[in-house]
Amino acid sequence: MGHDILLARHGNTISTMRYDRANNQVIAMLDDGSWDSAPNMITPGLEMPETIGSVFRKDWRFLSLACVAMVTVAAVAMGISVELANNMSTTELQALLVNYPAF
Repeated sequence: MGHDILLARHGNTISTMRYDRANNQVIAMLDDGSWDSAPNMITPGLEMPETIGSVFRKDWRFLSLACVAMVTVAAVAMGISVELANNMSTTELQALLVNYPAF
């Protein structure tokens, strides 16, 4: 972004350009020996969009807790289903299995 700003300001009067990582800006030396700089971002306070990796790094505790909670709910539901199936008589279970697709 800083390169574009400096090119718009000075055009072909730029001799050299370099990126200053410490200050996150682009510095240009002009033909007359003077220097100019421009920020490398549109606005310094601009927040970049989050990536999947940054979301996992920031929210790993919450995501882990949610995963454990969902696995626990699934295990309890499966246990209840198996226990109900074990406590049914053969005719009740057969009637349930035959009529289930109707719902």
